Amino acid sequence: MLSWHYHCFYVILQSKFFDNQIIIQNMFTEKANDIFRRAINDYHVTDNVETPIQNPYEAGTIEATLYHKCWIDTVQWHFEDIIRDPQIDPQAALVLKRSIDKSNQDRTDMVEDIDTFFREQYKDVQVLADATINTESPAWAIDRLSILALKIYHMQEQTERTDASADHLATCRGKLAVLLEQQVDLSSAIDQLLTDIAAGRKYMKVYRQMKMYNDPSTNPVLYGQSKL
Repeated sequence: MLSWHYHCFYVILQSKFFDNQIIIQNMFTEKANDIFRRAINDYHVTDNVETPIQNPYEAGTIEATLYHKCWIDTVQWHFEDIIRDPQIDPQAALVLKRSIDKSNQDRTDMVEDIDTFFREQYKDVQVLADATINTESPAWAIDRLSILALKIYHMQEQTERTDASADHLATCRGKLAVLLEQQVDLSSAIDQLLTDIAAGRKYMKVYRQMKMYNDPSTNPVLYGQSKL
C-alpha cells in the first residue's frame, strides 16, 4: 500500500485496457482534519503554551507538517487569549507580543512548506490551455481549515459550559452548527481545487510572503536603528 503522504490527492491512472481514465479518490482534507483534531486534543491535555510539541508523525512527511502547523495555530490561539487579559503586566504583554510575532512567522513558513509539497506533487501535470489560477494557493486554504478546527473545538467548549446562561449556550450551539457547515464546505472546496490541479484545469504558484516588518532591511524602525 502506498503511503498517504505520497498519494493524499486524486491520482489518475491510465488503463491500457480502457479508453477512459480510472480515477482513485483519496480526499486530502479528510486526513488533514483528523490530524488537526489530534493536534488540538493533544495540546489540551496540558492546555499550557509552554508544553513542547511531541509530533507523532514521521519527520519530513506531510502529516508531520500538518500536525506541526496546527500545533502552532493552537498555541497562538491561547497566546491571543492571554494577551487580552486587562490585568496583564505590560512587560509580560511585550514578551508575549514577541512570541506572537514569532508564531506568525513560523506559521507563514509552515504554510509555504505545504505549498512546496503540493508543487512537487503536481510538477509533472500537463496544464490545459484554458487552465486558471485560484485566488489562493492550496496551503493557504488549508491554513484556514486548521483555524476552523480550532474554532470548532472552542465553540464546542462553550456549548458545554455549566456556568453560562441558557441564552449563551443556545447562541454558541447555533454558531457551532455554522462552523461545522463551513468546515464541510471548505473541505469540499479544497479537495475540488486539488482535483482540478491534478487534472490540469487549475495551476498553482508559490508566492513567498514578504513580511516587511519582520525584515531589518525593510522595516524603517529597525534599519533606522543602525544609523543612530
